[in-house]
Amino acid sequence: MFIDQAEIEVKSGKGGDGMVHFRREKYVPRGGPDGGDGGKGGDVILEVLPTLNTLAAFRYTTRYVAEDGKNGGAQNRTGRSAEDLVIPVPPGTVVYNAETGELLGDLTQPGQRLIVCKGGRGGRGNTHFKSSINQTPRTAERGEPGEEKRLRLELKLIADIGIVGVPNAGKSTLLAALTHARPKIAPYPFTTLEPNLGVAEVDDETTVILADIPGLIEGASHGAGLGFEFLRHITRTRVLIHLLDGLSPDPLADYAQINAEMALFDPSLRQKPQIVALNKADQPEVQERWQELKAKFKKQKVDVMLISALARTGVRELLQKAAALLAETPPPSELPAHLPVYRPAEDPHDFRIEREADGWRIISKAIERAAEMTPWDQPGAVRRFQKLMERLGVDEALRQAGAQEGDTVFIGEYELEYQE
Repeated sequence: MFIDQAEIEVKSGKGGDGMVHFRREKYVPRGGPDGGDGGKGGDVILEVLPTLNTLAAFRYTTRYVAEDGKNGGAQNRTGRSAEDLVIPVPPGTVVYNAETGELLGDLTQPGQRLIVCKGGRGGRGNTHFKSSINQTPRTAERGEPGEEKRLRLELKLIADIGIVGVPNAGKSTLLAALTHARPKIAPYPFTTLEPNLGVAEVDDETTVILADIPGLIEGASHGAGLGFEFLRHITRTRVLIHLLDGLSPDPLADYAQINAEMALFDPSLRQKPQIVALNKADQPEVQERWQELKAKFKKQKVDVMLISALARTGVRELLQKAAALLAETPPPSELPAHLPVYRPAEDPHDFRIEREADGWRIISKAIERAAEMTPWDQPGAVRRFQKLMERLGVDEALRQAGAQEGDTVFIGEYELEYQE
């Protein structure tokens, strides 16, 4: 089954906790702290696998969780870092943040990777907190929590040439005549319910990929018929073969309608170079009206050629003409050339304070993350968190907001008591 849209939840691994430990060895007095660091949590990575051509794998598995890092050990042993979770996707996958609509990446090349959730770093062991005035630190960090996102994946087929037209114009028949593809062909509209791809040989050294886009009708840009479910696939193509039904009452009106629907969906589609072909030349009625139709198109400054996809008349000339136009057309630059591989969490200085019925709430992903990394049963760690709040300006902001001695301050799932 062809699936070209999916939503999945992904979560990177938590970092391992740092360890509080002191060296105890015979004949070695005052051994000092030797607690090791935790290992890094696994990243969640999308990777292009060229053998895939659909998002069907995400129909049944919708949640992906990377492995957590291991905790640190004694004798300064660092915990094992987790393996990254690599999720294969087909070429042409566009990745969005489902909650914000933000574009995260456009995966087109085989082997291309995109880190969508970065694994949490391991917490530091008590070795890192040793100083001249604190030679026996009894504090360590917890591992950094992993990130969690909901992603929307859209597949836009990557083809050199797209075949567009009204339903029953003969697009699937033309694809079968030019390639080894075997799409469903029948004498009724909307035979093609999903895009089909085929590889055509122009000559001994040149091949092109063609896509048969399901038939479009009036209102397709607003979802009518098969609508924008398949209009998005045209955006990847560089050249269009606009196939017209020679038995249609008004092929010129069909031509204008399809172009209008593409322009309404995405104005850049109307700028794509087109080869216009009138199909079904094997029918006597089409032969009789050919000169009249040719004159009508010429009056509109549109060059049109006559073919028969069923009889395979003129199809090689059509392919060669499209391939020549393709060679003159630069690759599309629909998305930015350089997309960020990873965007870090928000700046910890960007926080806000909200008044609640039973206290004050500090809202900041970075500060909430710091709270989760703090082992609250260790006094040294609590003091370090208090200094962090002072350095970020949270204490001053609470004071200006009107916080009083003894008020409850909420940070994520933690409750603290405000003290001057």
